[in-house]
Amino acid sequence: MSRLLAALTTVTVAALLAVGAALGAVALLEAPPDQPNTPLITYGHAGTER
Repeated sequence: MSRLLAALTTVTVAALLAVGAALGAVALLEAPPDQPNTPLITYGHAGTER
């Protein structure tokens, strides 16, 4: 009986770790970048003077 309990405990802990890792990866992917995505070169609109 103790082997069954050990197996169930191991499976439960492994499942919780997998869910935690998946949620952590999603949180990292949804994090905003440190540097804003601004263009280095901007062009004026047509018809305006330079």
